[in-house]
Amino acid sequence: LLIGLMVAELVQPGRGLHAEPDEAAVKKYQEEAENHSTLDFVMGIVPNTVVSAFVDGEILQVLFFSVIFGFALLGAEKVEVLHSLIDQVAHGMFGVVKIIMKFAPFGAFGAMAHTVGKYGIGTLGSLLGLVATNYVTSLFFVIAVLGLVCLCVGFNIFRFLYYLKRELLLVLATSSSESALPSLLERLQEAGLSKPVVGLVVPLGYSFNLDGTNIYMTLTTLFISQCMGVDLSWSDKIKVLAVAMLTSKGAA
Repeated sequence: LLIGLMVAELVQPGRGLHAEPDEAAVKKYQEEAENHSTLDFVMGIVPNTVVSAFVDGEILQVLFFSVIFGFALLGAEKVEVLHSLIDQVAHGMFGVVKIIMKFAPFGAFGAMAHTVGKYGIGTLGSLLGLVATNYVTSLFFVIAVLGLVCLCVGFNIFRFLYYLKRELLLVLATSSSESALPSLLERLQEAGLSKPVVGLVVPLGYSFNLDGTNIYMTLTTLFISQCMGVDLSWSDKIKVLAVAMLTSKGAA
C-alpha cells in the first residue's frame, strides 16, 4: 500500500486529465461510507445464514464459514464421502471460473470504451500511463521485496516465476489473479506442497494479502484525485492508507 502511494505521488499519472466528477455518484458513496463503520465491517464478517454468504458474494463471510466448517470436519467421523463431494464441487467451480475469465478481456474493453466515450480520446494516454505505472511498480515489488524474502528462505524468485509462467501469462491476459487460482493450486501441489497447506494458505492469501491489489488500490486512489484536480494533503493520504489497510481485506 505504501509503495503504491509513494509511486503515485512521484509519477502522478492522472495529472492533466481534468475530468469532472459525477456528483450524484460521489454523494452515493459518501452516504454509504457514513453509514458503514469499522464495527459494521468487523460484524459483517459473520454471515446471517450459511446460504446468504454465498448468495451475496461476501468473500470474508464465505471464508469465515469455510474455516469453521473445516475445523468441524477435523473431529468428525465418516466424512470421506463429504470430502470427496466438496473436492468434486471445487473442481467444477474452478472450471466455471476458467470459462468466465476467458471473456474478461471483453469486459475490460467495454469499461475502457465507456471511459473514452465519456471523457474523450485523451483519456487513453492517462489510462495507459496508469497501467504502465502499475505494472512497473508491481514488477519492482516482486523483484525487490518478494525477491529478498525468497532469498532469505533459500530459493530463487526467478526460478519460481519461471515455474509459474503459464499462470502469470493467464493473469496478464485477463488482468485478474483469480483466473489463475485453480491452476496455481495444482502447480503448487506438483511442486511438493501438501494439499491441506495449499488449500488453506492460497485462498487466505488471495483474500487478505493480495500485494498487487494493495498497490493498485493506493495508486488508483491518488490517480483519481489527480484526474479530478483534488489535492490531497499528507494527512489525507495517511487516512487513505489507513482505510486501505482495512478495506483491502476481502478485496478479492
